[in-house]
Amino acid sequence: MSLPIITADQRLAERRGVKGVLVGKSGIGKTSQLWTLKPTATLFFDLEAGDLAVEGWAGDTIRPRTWQECRDFAVYIGGPNPALRDDQPFSQAHFDAVIRHWRENAGERKTIVFCSTVAHAECVRQAFQDAGVSAVIVHGELSDAERKARLAEYESGAAQVVVNVAVLTEGYDFTPTSCVVLLRPSSHKSTLTQMIGRGLRTIDPAEHPVVIKTDCVVLDFGTATLMHGSLEQDVNLDGHQHHGEAPTKDCPSCEATIPLGCRECPLCGFVWENETTEDGDALADFVMTEIDLLKRSNFRWCDLFGCDDALMATGFNAWGGVFFLNGRWHAVGGGKDLQPRLLAVGDRTVCMAKADDWLNDRESADSAHKTRRWLNEPPTAKQLQYLPQALRADFGMTRYQASALLSFQFNKSSIQRLVVAANDAHREAA
Repeated sequence: MSLPIITADQRLAERRGVKGVLVGKSGIGKTSQLWTLKPTATLFFDLEAGDLAVEGWAGDTIRPRTWQECRDFAVYIGGPNPALRDDQPFSQAHFDAVIRHWRENAGERKTIVFCSTVAHAECVRQAFQDAGVSAVIVHGELSDAERKARLAEYESGAAQVVVNVAVLTEGYDFTPTSCVVLLRPSSHKSTLTQMIGRGLRTIDPAEHPVVIKTDCVVLDFGTATLMHGSLEQDVNLDGHQHHGEAPTKDCPSCEATIPLGCRECPLCGFVWENETTEDGDALADFVMTEIDLLKRSNFRWCDLFGCDDALMATGFNAWGGVFFLNGRWHAVGGGKDLQPRLLAVGDRTVCMAKADDWLNDRESADSAHKTRRWLNEPPTAKQLQYLPQALRADFGMTRYQASALLSFQFNKSSIQRLVVAANDAHREAA
C-alpha cells in the first residue's frame, strides 16, 4: 500500500493553495472537527484532497488518491468484509479458502506468502494466526532491524509462515522453504519465476542435516501461472520475435483479466461458448516428443553396475554421483583436492541436477567437451591397470566409463559413509 504518512512538520511546511471545494450543508463543520481531537493520537485520512480548514492542525495525515488506496486502508482497519461475495478479493471466503487450501496441500511446510499490499498482507497474516498457524509479516515500511527479527522467527521455527509484500521476491534464500503461496497478480514472468524460486532452492545437508526436501508446493490463488505458463516453458515455435504483452481478455462475469486463450474463467467458472464456423480444419493427429533434460548436460551419466541405482559423471577436475538407498536418492560430489561431500537428498531428478551443477561449477565448457570425446575412445593402459580384473575383459568399455568407475572405486568408502550417515539421520528424525 503506497500511502506514506506525512508528518505534521512536513504538512505545515508545505506551500498552500486551493486544492478542492468542500460540498455540504453550511455549518456542519465536517473537517473542522479535527480541532477537537488530540493531534498526537489522531491520524487524518484526507479523503477530500484539501485541508485548508485545518491548515494549522498539528497532526499526521494520509492522502489517498485512488480507489485502490482507499480500499486498502479500509481492509487494513476492518479486516475481511463479510458483506462481500465469496468470489471477491478480501472477502471472508477468500481468506478462509487460503487457509483451507494451505492446510490441505502444505500444512506442515515452511511457507512464503506473496501479497499485493500491506493491508492485504496484514489480513492474511491474521487469518493464519486465527487458524492457529504462527505467522509473521515483512514489508518495506519496516526498519531493517524489524525485518531481520521477523525473518529470524521464520527461520528459527518460531513462525511457520512469512507473509510479505515485495520484500522477498528476490535475494532471500531459506532453503527449507517448500511452499509458495501467490495472492497477488504478476504482470511479468520474470517476477513470477523469482517468487516461485524462493521455494525451489535445494537443501544443503551440511547446513540442515535433518531436513528432507523433495519438492515444492505452489498455491496460486490468482492467474499468474495461468498467464505465464510453466517456468521452463520458453519456446518460440515459428522463429519470429514477438514484442509487447501477451493478449488478454476480461471475464464478463467477475471482470478478472485472464489469457485470451482461456475458455473457462479460473476464478468464477464462466464459460465462453464456442463460435462455430464453416471454415477451418480439425486437428486429426499430433506427435508428442519426450525430452530428457539430462541429455542437455555437458556430462554423460554412467550407470555403474547396470542396476540404475548408482550413476556417476566425471570431468578433469571433479566428479559427481547419485546413489539410491532405502527409497531416497543421495547426491555426492568430489574431485581433485576436494573432499567428497553430500550435495542433496531426495528425488532423483533433484539430486542429479545438484550433482550436475557441482560439475559445471568446477569444469569449463572446454574440459567438459574433451571428456565427452572419451565416449568413443577405449580405456587407457593406466586405467585398465587400476580397474578390477573382471572389468578389464569388457571390450565395449569406453575411456569415459572407466573414468567413472575409477572415480567411484577411489572414493567408495567416503561415498558409503556420507550416504549411510544421511540415511541414519533421516531415520532418527522420523
